[in-house]
Amino acid sequence: MDKHTVLLIVDLINPFDFKDAEKLYDASYTCAQQIAKLKDTMQEKGYPVIYVNDNYGHWKSEFTQLYHYIVENELPGSPIATLLKPSEHEYSVLKPQFSGFFATPLDMLLKRMEAKTLIITGVVGNMCIEFTANDAYMLGYHLIIPRDGFASFTEQEYQQSLTHFEEILKADTRSIEELIQKRDR
Repeated sequence: MDKHTVLLIVDLINPFDFKDAEKLYDASYTCAQQIAKLKDTMQEKGYPVIYVNDNYGHWKSEFTQLYHYIVENELPGSPIATLLKPSEHEYSVLKPQFSGFFATPLDMLLKRMEAKTLIITGVVGNMCIEFTANDAYMLGYHLIIPRDGFASFTEQEYQQSLTHFEEILKADTRSIEELIQKRDR
């Protein structure tokens, strides 16, 4: 990784109050713990972090309002949101649909940052992570999608996404610990 690397955290500032959320929650919390470690390392080294988050149909909302709403109302996603609490130095982009690039300023922001490599993390592997990664690949970004940095509803969906990332998108899927160790050298 070099100075042109950016960490994307997709949809983890999330109320987890939707149908079947309990099927996703444990895997999401586990990957959020790893992402928090990576986020801390990235911040220490001065690398940008961008929260790319669904607006959950709240068209008048703003990202920090969404975070406070989840935490203050102690919604099921509150422990994950607290673990990944955004800092004032981090960026956020609200998205209306699956891809972080569709109808958002994400690509423009990344170009201003002179980003070349994206570390994509979050939920759900075969939905928002996959759509965002596909668009990033089409836009020419090098992809790192850590195998322990995303979650899916089922193990089968997780494995299908991992295969897609490796074989189709040629993404680096090393673990977050391996990425952190590489960064410390």
